[in-house]
Amino acid sequence: MADERRLVAGRYRLAERIGRGGMGTVWRADDELLGRLVALKQLHERPHLSADELGTLYERMRREARSAARVTHPNVIVVHDVVEDDGRPCVVMEYVPGHTLGDLLQGGRTLPPDEAARIGLAMVGALRAAHEAGVLHRDVKPGNVLLGAGDRVVLTDFGIAMTAGSSTLTRTGEMVGSIEYMAPERVRGLTPGPASDLWALGATLYQTLEGRPPFRRATAMETAYAIATDPLTPPRRSGPLGPLLESLLARDPEVRPSAEETERSLRAVVNDAPQGRGAVSKGGSAAGRDQPRTTRTRRRRRITTLAATLTTLAVGTTLYATAPRDAAKPDDSTSPPPAPKGYHLVHEAKLGISFPVPDGWTPRNRTAEQVTYTTPSGLAGITIGTVAPAGPNPADHFAEIEANTKVNYPTYRRIRMQRTTFREQPAAVWEFTFHGRARPFRAIDLGYGREGGREYDIYLSAPEAQWDTYRPVFDQVRNGFRTG
Repeated sequence: MADERRLVAGRYRLAERIGRGGMGTVWRADDELLGRLVALKQLHERPHLSADELGTLYERMRREARSAARVTHPNVIVVHDVVEDDGRPCVVMEYVPGHTLGDLLQGGRTLPPDEAARIGLAMVGALRAAHEAGVLHRDVKPGNVLLGAGDRVVLTDFGIAMTAGSSTLTRTGEMVGSIEYMAPERVRGLTPGPASDLWALGATLYQTLEGRPPFRRATAMETAYAIATDPLTPPRRSGPLGPLLESLLARDPEVRPSAEETERSLRAVVNDAPQGRGAVSKGGSAAGRDQPRTTRTRRRRRITTLAATLTTLAVGTTLYATAPRDAAKPDDSTSPPPAPKGYHLVHEAKLGISFPVPDGWTPRNRTAEQVTYTTPSGLAGITIGTVAPAGPNPADHFAEIEANTKVNYPTYRRIRMQRTTFREQPAAVWEFTFHGRARPFRAIDLGYGREGGREYDIYLSAPEAQWDTYRPVFDQVRNGFRTG
């Protein structure tokens, strides 16, 4: 590698690349001044970003160092230094040999409840220390949990942390973090608190025990919808941790347990565990499969601002293209027109909507606030979502979120974004492309609704190679969409 053995800041000799992600590369390096091994985090070059966007990105990295330095705890990574390298900041941290929890869980692998509880206990200790220091982590996930020698567990990557009294580095409504571990209030664009980090802890433990994040769906948009609206699939392999997971993953932050309560619950499981550490299971631990499930009454979910489908654009998987204004004249409440040839009319009574869908497309997912119809292959689909109350205009949120999307998802490319009206109501247009796991996709999303009322979103995504085939579906659904 070209950078190997290069000297950074006259002191740190790059030795081996030990990690690489969308934001940057982590190197094992030799501190030639003090004669010790360190980990050096170096940002990727990003020529597509503006000077302002680069400034924000660099300041986030400096904030990582400041945030982590405020927290003193054996389960929090130690930051040694912040240096400049060719104008880019680099964070120098303690070197923790080992691997991440994310590495361990690849391929759907799981851990038994006692080992998950041990890791969770260390994590919640780190979060308690961070919260007491006025620091929110905001990106708790398996990939940010290091498993070192001697059973050491270390929470790392405070790069998007937020400290009390500091100015925010995200504009109103902009989201940062990993969508699968993002609490519902963050998905909805609300201010996070300590309970948001605990929800992410719950999502991390759920994956550790069940083999997948609790609300993972095919696209980031669907994942965010699910986090905001879908009921949790009760854990089946979590044994004594099942009730705690359901509490941590409550949609309302006010009903989640505190860090102290979480710590007590995890400690009880650790103390009751038999001697010896459980092995990683490919198919998931069977412990607790026959455990009785407990249910509890949750407080009524408060209505919050902004559509979850719009805030999910932070991960680069939604948007929309608007209809011509003269195609938007029909009133929502009028009777739906006959379905065009090759389509059939569907009525979703719980959502109070009707629209045409192509013959052969079937419902794949229904919740109280959205429905998705897909092709038999599942690669193309149309999603209708509803959220109340609506914001002033979806375009405001789209623009704010796009800035973060460009930083975190290099494959995202905007086609167009614009304000418009739809059926004489405020609306926004966002059309874009992104790369899925196996192929490029294109998406189009229409969001509209009057502020304070109900917002509707009509979203189509399909493989880019077949876009000309599927794009007319959006027009037919949009034109035939009715409420009531």
